[in-house]
Amino acid sequence: MIENIRSIFSFLGQEENGKFGTFDGVFMPTLLTIMGAVMYLRTGWVVGNAGLLGGIAVILLANFITILTGLSISSVATNIRVRAGGAFSIISQSLGLEVGGSVSVPFYLAQAISVAFYIFAFSEGWQRIFPSHPTWLVVFVGYGLCFAIAYVSVNLAVRVRYPILFIILLSLFSIFLGSFERFGGGFTQTPQMWGTFADVSFWGVFAVFFPAVTGILTGVNMSGTLKNPRRSIPIGVMAGIFITMIVYLALAYWVSRVATPTELITNVTIMVDRAAFGWAVMAGILAATFSAALNSLVSAPRVLQAIAEHDIVPGGQIFARETDTGEPRPAMFLTGAIGIATLIFGLSGGGLNTIAPLMTMFFLIVYAVLNGVVLMEQMIGLVSFRPLFRVPVWVPLVGLAGCLGSMFLIAPLFSLVAVIVIVLLYITLSRRQLRAPWSDVRSGLFVTVAEWAAKRVFSMPDSQERAWRPSLLVPVDSPQPLRGSYRFLKAFTYPRGSVHILGMYQDGQKQQVQELESFENTFANDGIFSRVALVSAPDFVSGLRTGMEVLRMAFFRPNILFLPIRPDTNESALQQVLRYTKDNKMGVILYAKHPEISLGYEKVINVWIRDQSPEWEVGLRLSNLDLALLLAYKLARNWQGRINLITIVSDPNEVANGEKFLADLTDIGRMPRTTQTFVRAGTFTEWLPQMPQADLNIFGLQQKINLQFVNNMVTATDSSCIFVRDSGEESALA
Repeated sequence: MIENIRSIFSFLGQEENGKFGTFDGVFMPTLLTIMGAVMYLRTGWVVGNAGLLGGIAVILLANFITILTGLSISSVATNIRVRAGGAFSIISQSLGLEVGGSVSVPFYLAQAISVAFYIFAFSEGWQRIFPSHPTWLVVFVGYGLCFAIAYVSVNLAVRVRYPILFIILLSLFSIFLGSFERFGGGFTQTPQMWGTFADVSFWGVFAVFFPAVTGILTGVNMSGTLKNPRRSIPIGVMAGIFITMIVYLALAYWVSRVATPTELITNVTIMVDRAAFGWAVMAGILAATFSAALNSLVSAPRVLQAIAEHDIVPGGQIFARETDTGEPRPAMFLTGAIGIATLIFGLSGGGLNTIAPLMTMFFLIVYAVLNGVVLMEQMIGLVSFRPLFRVPVWVPLVGLAGCLGSMFLIAPLFSLVAVIVIVLLYITLSRRQLRAPWSDVRSGLFVTVAEWAAKRVFSMPDSQERAWRPSLLVPVDSPQPLRGSYRFLKAFTYPRGSVHILGMYQDGQKQQVQELESFENTFANDGIFSRVALVSAPDFVSGLRTGMEVLRMAFFRPNILFLPIRPDTNESALQQVLRYTKDNKMGVILYAKHPEISLGYEKVINVWIRDQSPEWEVGLRLSNLDLALLLAYKLARNWQGRINLITIVSDPNEVANGEKFLADLTDIGRMPRTTQTFVRAGTFTEWLPQMPQADLNIFGLQQKINLQFVNNMVTATDSSCIFVRDSGEESALA
């Protein structure tokens, strides 16, 4: 018999070298899991509560979501090499291990829980034959037998499926014969078209029924044991879905014609009573429920094993182990323990109907993500997404919306909690910096979003004061200046700024700047985006000019040139560089570091504001003051320090105007409340020594650079000094 069945489906693939084909590996587990507990024990209950049309609506809605998800799975399965873990492999290869792990952990739990669900269904059928047998004994003995078969090997589980399939087909034939009076049955009832939903809502009925169609992932999860997952998964899954949907619709009509709604609600084994041969249906119930439990118990440990191989769960090295024959024994033991815990929960809380909604939530989340994967792949349009089986974009879109909508209609609170749990798992896994042996499309997604954003930005007016953030261009010819400026760069750019390092070298001397490439990781570890480019140039100035002109065309171009002042800095070359920055609309920060104090305590910043007489007006554009204020604000926030705004006026009559100007500037500019203002009448050199001691002094940069003045200020203030010039694109008051 088994060999005859095998030959019929030989075109779909046969077992070979321990691997399975479409029929054995995907179609059979999918079919037998779907035609399980709910088909025999809850189809009548669904129709009794919802009526014939309501029951058909529940069946079609559940299958509609499943068909769309199956199409999405089929599409992505023909685009990638599906590895072990099924849904986990599909999600991880598209969205990364973090998303795959955060979704697949609760999915694995749903698979492990479903074993108990089917065992409870098995007990309901068993107790119809032996009502004196206690429920706890039936479920634990049945679970033990199921675990023993799965523990021996997947091959034994596969061989058990064929007699089970024969028994199920015999039971369906017996039900069909029950439609005729000559076999003691017949259609004696007029169907109730729409139910009263007296004790349960439509979505409550849907939640109980939906586990019937979750079997599509049972075959997918066996991807690691398939000869050709790319071919077997689409054929096996879609064939299983459509065949079982027809069976369920036929059974819904059948039960509505052979029993009253009250009988359907109160008698979960109504099919046994109305079939031609009740014993055949009883055998079908026991066989189908036991088979569904066995299929879930075989596939769930393989999901856990795939997750554990990438160190996503604690004890990953243990649960990733397998025997020489490929049996994931440690993962099976954990799955068995979870199943026993679920059995205990079900025995204390109501059995089948208590577990079903819990399973429904977990499976809907996985279905939603699988649809989301295909939708995202289609939307970003990467050339790497070229599946052999294409689906319209509305398929994953409607599938995603259907899954999410059903979740929140069934149990809004639990759905919200489930989403929060997945987000927390994702955050936890993201911090662990997991590394996968494959590439995913996340970078492509962000590039697509960035490209869309760039097009939108270029179509808008040029003014971007509200969106301004520091993006520094740091040209160096060795790593030492970058090391000496690192703390300042970090304080100014964190958390939303960026650093573009331009390492310049002459021909044959690239090794002198090669170390600069390591600064990308250094800045990244501190949460700062950075990029390093090494450029061959005959001299520093020409190399910097070329770099600025090339970067001007970039979307995320630098907006500030940062230059540390060194003892060997050439004044005329620096003046030339400042002219180039003006031509390229870049701000300037010249950093003159104190040779001994450096940035001191990193607490106090003095901002020196030139005399604004006679026009003391706070406008959107300040006279070479915007960058200085933004710089001071960023440093004070990251240092948790204090800002002093200082102005020296030559006319004593302007002191009051100066004080009002600084007060308005502090208020309109939303400077920290600890900001202090100082307005003094006299000369700069007179008041310079009398101003508060600071760790950093910020001055405006004059049109013509004077390095002697720069060095004198470092000495006079006994601190590091910054000299800034605006680009015209920033505003401290925006």
